[in-house]
Amino acid sequence: MTALSALSLPPLRGEVAYDVSLAPYSWFRVGGPADLLFKPDDEADLAGFLKALPSDIPVLVLGLGSNLLVRDSGFRGAAIKLGKSFQTIAVEADQRIRAGAGAADVKVARVAAEAGIAGLSFLRGIPGTIGGALRMNGGAYGGETRDVFVAARGVDRSGHIHTFDRTAMGFSYRHCEVADDVIFTEALFQGRSGDSEAILAEMNAITEARSATQPVNTRTGGSTFRNPEGAKAWELVDRAGLRGFRIGGAQVSDLHTNFLIAHEGSTAKDIETLGEEIRRRVFEQSGIRLEWEIKRVGEP
Repeated sequence: MTALSALSLPPLRGEVAYDVSLAPYSWFRVGGPADLLFKPDDEADLAGFLKALPSDIPVLVLGLGSNLLVRDSGFRGAAIKLGKSFQTIAVEADQRIRAGAGAADVKVARVAAEAGIAGLSFLRGIPGTIGGALRMNGGAYGGETRDVFVAARGVDRSGHIHTFDRTAMGFSYRHCEVADDVIFTEALFQGRSGDSEAILAEMNAITEARSATQPVNTRTGGSTFRNPEGAKAWELVDRAGLRGFRIGGAQVSDLHTNFLIAHEGSTAKDIETLGEEIRRRVFEQSGIRLEWEIKRVGEP
């Protein structure tokens, strides 16, 4: 058992477990355990847990794990996985969609399409949850979260619930200014009137484009590096001659050089070592220092 097993927690309606492997929660399927994993029943349950959790214990929020790399020694803290009550999606008046932070982006896009609400199709190209889209100002295929954002709710590290408007979010490229300790719980988006068939056709085109250009059916973490200003990360990696380059069980995708593939038997160390070697060689070749987009957590 971990040290966190001795914590004195209030009565919680959600599930608490200790020393839980986080590998199944990452698309890479690698990484060590978290000291504690909590699956809150709802927003109030989450707030109660955070209020009771000592402030010096790190917290990690798990989405779909599409851009997460958990290091092999695991995460010394509390991991939180938002469950079914955070995955609701509702169509509201005036072409608005309200979605829980645990809802998959693709499902939000589909609900909007079926309701004849245009403007959210880009979410089909983001393999994550609404919470991640808020935190990263997720975007794809010409659209970004800030383009359709109206408001959001979240719980801070002290268990206080807040609402955020566009100004408070402070969106920029793959970033928002809300404090890192806030866990988003839901968001409200504004679309526009559209034709369901046309919107679904647009989503199908996004699906086909992703399948043709990205290794979508492999153990990957999505885009590895942020695009530097005025450049594309995949082009810089390609120019450095790293297409297909491999370290241990980790490899640069032959299909899209900003994606790393975790082959059977690979470790988080293999993947991170490969990423750092890519950064070194790209800087050597171009003078540009790539920044990680994949979130790396835990002890090296």
